[in-house]
Amino acid sequence: MTVACHKDEQDSSDSSQTEYPSTANVISNAVTDYDGNKYDAVKIGNQVWMASNLRTTHFANGDEIPVGETTATDQPYRYTPSTDVASYGYLYNWSAVMHGATSSTANPSGVQGVCPNGWHVPSDAEWTQLTSYCGSHSEYVCSETGENIAKALAADHSWRASTNTCAVGNNLNANNTTGFSALPADIFAGSYNSVGSAASFWTATEKNGISVYVRDFGYLWPDVKSNSYPRGVGCSVRCVKD
Repeated sequence: MTVACHKDEQDSSDSSQTEYPSTANVISNAVTDYDGNKYDAVKIGNQVWMASNLRTTHFANGDEIPVGETTATDQPYRYTPSTDVASYGYLYNWSAVMHGATSSTANPSGVQGVCPNGWHVPSDAEWTQLTSYCGSHSEYVCSETGENIAKALAADHSWRASTNTCAVGNNLNANNTTGFSALPADIFAGSYNSVGSAASFWTATEKNGISVYVRDFGYLWPDVKSNSYPRGVGCSVRCVKD
């Protein structure tokens, strides 16, 4: 069972106090962002992912990411999903996520974007690599169905309860065998949705000129869904090591 380490929004101390399951391959204090926030990482297959949501207020070059109050497609913004930014991170619109880079379908994406130096924004293909790896390993699959991997990636706390078999919100103690620790910060789409029900993560891959591929977790679902959202929406970000 993992237990989140809740820290004050201004606290930039390391995240190594978090307890991870014995099944997780954890790299403590793997990266530090421009603000001095330190993040653990987890190795899942051949990839190394941040083990918590990005919470930087600056790009790696020191430029500030302003706080947004409305959705925007042409200005970079960050949004605050809860009072516990240390745990949930910020939500970012796609302009902030990409920091001037163009869409990438490559694996790895090659897009540093909002991520710290040495890390990058995962493409849709990199997210597929993650979910495919989990689906091919029985320890990450619920009820022997390869698509039912969301519990293995979702944190074992803060999700709403569900009675649906293999849903993220069903028996939280069985969650997070990977150590990925996805938390339900939900999205910003002109207003904040309620924290606790869903998590949405940007990719570096456009679907078309309006929308971008995302990965969605929900407390009622057993799988990680591939969806797309308009660029102006605010979603969570996980970075991958170069």
